[in-house]
Amino acid sequence: MGIRIEDAEGHGVTLEVAPGPEGPPHGGSSGGGPVVGIRIEAPSGRTGWSCSPAVARELAAALLSAAREAEEERSEPVTVQARELLRGDVRDGERVMTVEAVRTDGADVQVTWASEGGRRTWSQVYAAETAIRLRRRARRGE
Repeated sequence: MGIRIEDAEGHGVTLEVAPGPEGPPHGGSSGGGPVVGIRIEAPSGRTGWSCSPAVARELAAALLSAAREAEEERSEPVTVQARELLRGDVRDGERVMTVEAVRTDGADVQVTWASEGGRRTWSQVYAAETAIRLRRRARRGE
């Protein structure tokens, strides 16, 4: 698969991604298993990289997350009560945490958070009126 991308100066290059041959039996990131090959072809030359399928999935998740951030409206952070949280809300702070699920149980709200890329999830219980500062608010129905 060939994908056209640009460097910081706007020069176009072609990125090709395809399954590669088995990796080396010792050392390297592939550990002797299947690899994903990445080739960048530019007017100045060609370079190649490879990684394990697991690392390729991490890269894909990171690219999806960055694309989502780039496409969504930039807005000022907003503070809501825990009971008002929606799936897709993103907490304001150093680390990106996205609301996966919200369950209200009387005066308490159980929120399931996911780390950037969804590699880790955890649940936390808040009083329903607890103020939660959000970097980005999801729209109803998302």
